[in-house]
Amino acid sequence: MSDGYMTGFGNHFATEAVSGALPIGRNSPQKPAFGLYAEQLSGTAFTAPRSENRRSWLYRLRPSAAHPPFTPYQGAAHFDPRPDSAPLSPNRMRWSPLAMSDAGDVDWVDGMTTMLASHGAETQSGAVVHIYRANKDMERRAFVSADGELLFIPEQGRLTLLTELGRIDLSPGEVAVVPRGVRFRVTLPDGSARGYVAENHGAPFRLPDLGPIGSNGLANPRDFETPVAWFEDVEGEFELVQKYLGQLWRTDLGRSPLDVVAWHGNLAPCKYDLARFNTIGTVSFDHPDPSIFTVLTSPSDVPGTANADFVIFPPRWMVAEDTFRPPWFHRNVMSEAMGLIHGAYDAKAEGFGPGALSLHNQMSGHGPDVASWKGASEAELKPHKIENTMAFMVESRWVFRPTAFACTCAQRDYDSAWAGFPKADVRR
Repeated sequence: MSDGYMTGFGNHFATEAVSGALPIGRNSPQKPAFGLYAEQLSGTAFTAPRSENRRSWLYRLRPSAAHPPFTPYQGAAHFDPRPDSAPLSPNRMRWSPLAMSDAGDVDWVDGMTTMLASHGAETQSGAVVHIYRANKDMERRAFVSADGELLFIPEQGRLTLLTELGRIDLSPGEVAVVPRGVRFRVTLPDGSARGYVAENHGAPFRLPDLGPIGSNGLANPRDFETPVAWFEDVEGEFELVQKYLGQLWRTDLGRSPLDVVAWHGNLAPCKYDLARFNTIGTVSFDHPDPSIFTVLTSPSDVPGTANADFVIFPPRWMVAEDTFRPPWFHRNVMSEAMGLIHGAYDAKAEGFGPGALSLHNQMSGHGPDVASWKGASEAELKPHKIENTMAFMVESRWVFRPTAFACTCAQRDYDSAWAGFPKADVRR
């Protein structure tokens, strides 16, 4: 434990903000300490295999069930996963960073813009990609998604995630996962923030199997940090906004829902510093498949074919001999949504800055643009370190559909990135 966090991925933790709040040797005593209420939060079915089961026991000031009926929420006009009504084309798409000035005076909820979605939440599969822009704290209100877990990927500005199970301070270059069903609110230490959120409707994210890599490498479990217990004892006006089957609903609680005094279990928010990713690469020739950059994966019912993967392209050494070193031209059965946290992406010379987003759906041909191809084809092949960059990809077996809003602001000339390649001459 260090600085208010407990380390390890998927560990069974026990933590209390008030000494004696956790029961010993049982989960639901007749009279919990201090008159607290025992409540189980289940992220998987009760009967899921032990190795897959995710649940935590919470000990709180009031039960989460104590609230009046939900009614439709009227804000967050672009927090909407409904796709554009036109038939989905196989065209590649790209978006410039959404301007902070266009968001208005909004907190994290009202500043959320849904860009891409696959499968409805009722299927418990697929993923959604959002972009958030916010310039004020969530005050006297909290948010919860019943549809899926949320992966926060900050690009500008720090976030503080005040959750039922603890407090997470998050900076660009770090990511955080808030499980499905966990209530939280977001504050902005720097006054404003922009970034991405990947919403996973499928099986909870886990670390990928390493196979022939061995027992170490990629994202190591010890580097994930889960917060210790923390709670608010706040009475009075307080709004809860809930995402349910893609729609937003609200209710008045009369108190803060972040009132968990103690908890134990293995379903909890966590954060991870992407700089700690142990990058694997070739030391001979050829460009390895990008699966070696997978940080977290949500498996599907098809073995080896993810419902959603979170993949990064961090600083790394390039040493492959007689090899075209940037990502090669390819078509993929998986669909790829890519963003950029900082720096530049080595397969795109222009048009893809920090905060941007691109989409290459299944079997859509893509790869480096002309300038990147030319530079890499003519480069002197000596050891070279790609530095000061961090791109990421949310990859899924399901097709991503752009929302109606996304279709209004896509770059109109993205296909020109692949215009002008010279024809190969096989007659020489």
